[in-house]
Amino acid sequence: MVNDLRVPPLFAGRAPRVLGPEAVPWLTALPDLAAGYAREWGLTFEGEAMHGYVGVVQPARLADGTPVALKLGWRDEESADEPLALSTWAGRGAVLLLESAPEDGVLLLERLDAARTLDDLPLREAVPLLGSLARRLAVPAPPSLRRNLRTEAGRLAEELPRRWAALGEPFERRLVDDAVAICRELGPSARELLVNEDLHFQNVLAGTREPWLVIDPKPLAGDPEWGVIPLFWNRFTESTLDERFAMIVASQELDAEKARAWTLVRAVQNWIWMAEELADSGEDSDDPAFVTVAEIAPWAASR
Repeated sequence: MVNDLRVPPLFAGRAPRVLGPEAVPWLTALPDLAAGYAREWGLTFEGEAMHGYVGVVQPARLADGTPVALKLGWRDEESADEPLALSTWAGRGAVLLLESAPEDGVLLLERLDAARTLDDLPLREAVPLLGSLARRLAVPAPPSLRRNLRTEAGRLAEELPRRWAALGEPFERRLVDDAVAICRELGPSARELLVNEDLHFQNVLAGTREPWLVIDPKPLAGDPEWGVIPLFWNRFTESTLDERFAMIVASQELDAEKARAWTLVRAVQNWIWMAEELADSGEDSDDPAFVTVAEIAPWAASR
């Protein structure tokens, strides 16, 4: 059995810039890593590997012919608990985790239809479907989850003003001040539900067990309202911000005031990331999480 992973050239070219120079040896090791887990889990690769921003997914089959997907992901703080989140959901609204090797960032997942996402549906159908999934996923966070919003908010309250100033104050001070005030006010009382902070239309794929299933969670324990902003910066031009916000809040049954507040914090956070990336690389990012924040942050602060 020959299982030869071919890392997609686009991913291989972009990963060192997006993930840092440490990604170079990781990319080199991926084919051997994939082959090792293929042997361990009895996989046969088929078709071409796919990729996102931080990982590669190789379609495969088990020995009995069951279609699966071998995911090899870059391990960072945000994604380290992906297997814990998936095992907690146990396939209820999310892709089913079959095997995992968290120390290597390797997951074996049920195969979904990567060609069909919620991007394919009209916005007014996609948002309620995603909202229904988000409500199902908002279960009590497992105690061993590494990240929680209470700690994250405390860190951001200290970091955001310092990083903003180090960049030469690239946008209005009031936005940073408001974000810090929100972190200090809402952070200590944040809930401890399992929240996916990267839940958006392209991360919901068509399945067979259920019509739509969530993939690629970035989990933390906190308020569900923390997870709102990805639904703003994706498909940004298809509605006004007010229309989008009303749909999101209604479909997920959220606290509107808290949702707007945490959206401001995350917009400011991403705006600072965008400015840092521009300062480091001299190139604008094409990530929608960055390019729309200059509109989202003032909108969120204006109410």
